[in-house]
Amino acid sequence: MSATRVLVLNSGSSSVKYQLLDMRDSSRLAAGLVERIGEQSSRLKHTPLATGGDSRERTGAIADHDAALKAVAEELSQDGLGLDSPELAAIGHRVVHGGKAFTEPTVIDEAVLAEIERLIPVAPLHNPANLTGIRTARALRPDLPQVAVFDTAFHTTMPESAARYAIDVETADAHRVRRYGFHGTSHAYVSRATAELLGKSPQEVNVIVLHLGNGASASAVRGGRCVDTSMGLTPLEGLVMGTRSGDTDPAVIFHLARVGGMSIDEIDTLLNKKSGLVGLCGDNDMREIRRRIDEGDERAELAFDIYIHRLKKYIGAYYAVLGTVDAIAFTAGVGENAAPVREAAVAGLETLGLAVDRELNAVRSDEPRLISPADARVKVAVVPTDEELEIATQTYALVGRD
Repeated sequence: MSATRVLVLNSGSSSVKYQLLDMRDSSRLAAGLVERIGEQSSRLKHTPLATGGDSRERTGAIADHDAALKAVAEELSQDGLGLDSPELAAIGHRVVHGGKAFTEPTVIDEAVLAEIERLIPVAPLHNPANLTGIRTARALRPDLPQVAVFDTAFHTTMPESAARYAIDVETADAHRVRRYGFHGTSHAYVSRATAELLGKSPQEVNVIVLHLGNGASASAVRGGRCVDTSMGLTPLEGLVMGTRSGDTDPAVIFHLARVGGMSIDEIDTLLNKKSGLVGLCGDNDMREIRRRIDEGDERAELAFDIYIHRLKKYIGAYYAVLGTVDAIAFTAGVGENAAPVREAAVAGLETLGLAVDRELNAVRSDEPRLISPADARVKVAVVPTDEELEIATQTYALVGRD
């Protein structure tokens, strides 16, 4: 029988998320998470989805990513889905930063590894962990195709007018300073799924995708190709996020250094970990913020208003970039679940053809759905993202066997 399974790995600095999918029908056979790698309190949670069995957990020290993947392999083997199975076609790896070099999924070899490593200075928190997972998986199955799927790849179609910052060109090029964008795997999946929801091909529609989770980003997608996105050199630019500031006057950094006496590392921590919603009101959970608003908490209300104001600015900006818009799609944890955010984001934009139907917006579902009135000129959609399926799909398309 042809090999049709793809193992998707998302390796963080102290964690590994994984899913095993059968690409004949895109079904999930198993999924799990290894967390706190390198600590005595490591934990592996494995769910055998193919059999519908109960999740299994193991706790205790897992020394490194090599031990973590070996533990994952053991759990899969218990379900008859081991890494040595001839039905395993490939392993797909999420890689956060591919720079300008990688515009599509790529079979990993030594040259690819070297380039991912060379990009570490622009992704110091993510690419090292991604590399560790890749090297460990290659050691376990050196005979198996391993594919890198890059978060930045979908955004490499941005024109230079959108990708370049207005700084000295030679300095920018020497240090790779440009707008790369992130969450690209999600934006690719959601923009395509939105077109499908409208009964059209991706090439026929213009979509604004709003990926709203603890990290948040927007993209303008014209005919299936990204033409602008809110994140930049790093994931710090753009929308207000859970702990990140999003757009800020660069001179704030100079001011905090010169007047506030803060170090670069302290400012980095402030803008990435102590800003956004948590900096504004002390919470980065939208459910908790809405609860506080309902109780009359003015600080939570201001945080929400700032979040929505920034979101509306990007909707308007990307509407202008695209010229015509067929749909706006909300996705990720907040986008999929926070009806008040969706309603507030398009409130007052009726002249642009945007509106939500309150009853449709209040419905909770795991399925893609329209929440705009039937006669709306621009459709508003909620499209649950599926980055693992997108990685598996791209991986299998590249190496799948007949």
